[in-house]
Amino acid sequence: MKRSLFYVALFGLLACISLLNLFCGDTVKSAKLAYLNHDTAVQYVGKQQCRSCHEDIYNSFIKTGMGQSFGAATKQKSAANFSHKPLYDAALDFYYLPFWKGDSMYISEFRLDGRDTIFKRTERVDYIIGSGQHTNSHLTNINGYIFQMPLTWYAQKGKWDLPPGFENGRNVRFSRGIEMECMSCHNAMPKAEEGAVNKFVSIPDGIDCERCHGPGSLHVQEKLKGIIVDTATQIDYTIVNPRKLPWELQIDVCQRCHLQGNAVLKEGKKFTDFRPGMVLSDYMEVYLPKYKDRDDEFIMASHAQRLQLSKCFIGSNQKTNASTKKGFETLALTCITCHNPHVSVKETGKQIFNNACLKCHSDKACTEQPQQLKLAQNDCVSCHMPRSGSIDIPHVSVHDHKIAIPIAKKELSKIKVFEGLYCVNKSNTSAIFKAAAYLNYYEKFNGERSALDSAKFFLRALNGAPAIQLNIHKLYLQEDWNSIIRLVQTEIKDINLITDAWTNYRIGQAFQNLGEFEKALSYVSKASELAKANLEFKNKRAILFIQKGDLQTANILLEESLNLNPKQVEPWVNLGFSYLQMGAIEKAFKSYEKALALDSDHPQALLNLAALYNLQGNKKLAAFQLKKILKRDPNNKEVKNLLKTLS
Repeated sequence: MKRSLFYVALFGLLACISLLNLFCGDTVKSAKLAYLNHDTAVQYVGKQQCRSCHEDIYNSFIKTGMGQSFGAATKQKSAANFSHKPLYDAALDFYYLPFWKGDSMYISEFRLDGRDTIFKRTERVDYIIGSGQHTNSHLTNINGYIFQMPLTWYAQKGKWDLPPGFENGRNVRFSRGIEMECMSCHNAMPKAEEGAVNKFVSIPDGIDCERCHGPGSLHVQEKLKGIIVDTATQIDYTIVNPRKLPWELQIDVCQRCHLQGNAVLKEGKKFTDFRPGMVLSDYMEVYLPKYKDRDDEFIMASHAQRLQLSKCFIGSNQKTNASTKKGFETLALTCITCHNPHVSVKETGKQIFNNACLKCHSDKACTEQPQQLKLAQNDCVSCHMPRSGSIDIPHVSVHDHKIAIPIAKKELSKIKVFEGLYCVNKSNTSAIFKAAAYLNYYEKFNGERSALDSAKFFLRALNGAPAIQLNIHKLYLQEDWNSIIRLVQTEIKDINLITDAWTNYRIGQAFQNLGEFEKALSYVSKASELAKANLEFKNKRAILFIQKGDLQTANILLEESLNLNPKQVEPWVNLGFSYLQMGAIEKAFKSYEKALALDSDHPQALLNLAALYNLQGNKKLAAFQLKKILKRDPNNKEVKNLLKTLS
């Protein structure tokens, strides 16, 4: 069971959550506007096309954090200092060194024994993600499969360190796939290969105009025909101007990406389906965990959620509605009340933000606190939106967008008490989405195991295919293989009724773990058919063919997978085992060498290689491989017993 980075009180969340949800999209459905570029036939044209008519805005926008959010790894794009010493990950005993070779950037991973380098792996950096204002993280591209690399530059502290989620022994090195959820917020509109997890057909170079204004092909066509709309008095429905949207839809444009959390897609929807001017909750629901007495903690990209908890936001939006406007300018407090998305925050200036406050508050509002006012240099933001560290990104400080009167910080308990999940962008959520949210929270964000009990609670009254799929997911996370099989036998009469690739894979895993390889293969093959570019499914099929004794077919699948991505460790290990079964000793050796060149600590590769050396009568080299395993896992009883056997 895979778990990546990011008890239960099902009810009784704080009242502020209810207030938040009151203003998060449920009332806006009647205010949907008939924007013509919501039609799926309208295509994205790219920021260079927009530039041809909006040169000044383009030149300003590309200097913003959004404009600089993603790009090819060049010396101009990188904000980092390369004169630092190598970074050491003590948990895994690896060093990391970034360097330039000509115009190409590389990250080298190595291990030392005294002064000797006993392992080294170097990978090229293809993309830099992040504007450099807070961070630069680094990605590598292997035939379209995109992976995060184990080194990040933290600009505010001027230091290199492991990326968020790679700390404390959780360093997955070069194997964390960048999926569409991540890529679609840090970029314009990437195109993924159908059915793939992290394989992309095309990747733009940063967030562009159309992420906030919607696809522009129709707008361009009409302007080229000379069809001009007086936007001072009318709305041009060929393109979205967020300032002319009702405040609820304005917020949705921003919180599509400035609302990081546990996103649950609606059935049949993708992360790229939402377009500005649409209701975000029609496409996804975003959930966050609630912890007792931790209301002041926030994650990096939580601007929209924190703003909506502010009394300023709640009060202003109680006084307005979707049809209340002053000209086209909404009276409500939204993100663009303070931020001009076309201008960098660095170039905006403090007074612009202060002026936004003074639209509602007198410049004498803080005179009863003259000392604090003097210390703050009359800057509203420094007091009422103080900088602090986010709980998910190390070495970074950002402004808390929950506007509030500063209060003394109280000491918090070191033990965080989980109270449940709540949906940020919708109040009347259904049981099916709550169940999915708890499963995602447990699997993707290292959530408390009791989250599975919450999922079970919401699933107990549901039926139909979606509920079956979620129940299988829950049982898979619990490793309850027998219950999965019983559910399949009682509820699924035809394999073709399950059209979700991951559900088929999980059923296949259950049959495999119970030794029913033929049935397992039918479900995993179905998963692979539904998601052809998913290498995990292809590799699982190969393992099942090995277990069935069909080594030729297994080898074909493994070689296909490795041709697509030769930097995978598991397929090399399995290919070595298959060759060993066939008696192709030399090919088995080469396969294990390939695996260990990528991961010198891989226990199964070392164990198999030890078995191969022992088969050849070389007990010394066999013992050497086993001792490598013990160095990383000194309490491994199986390996200790094997060493005794060798001696």
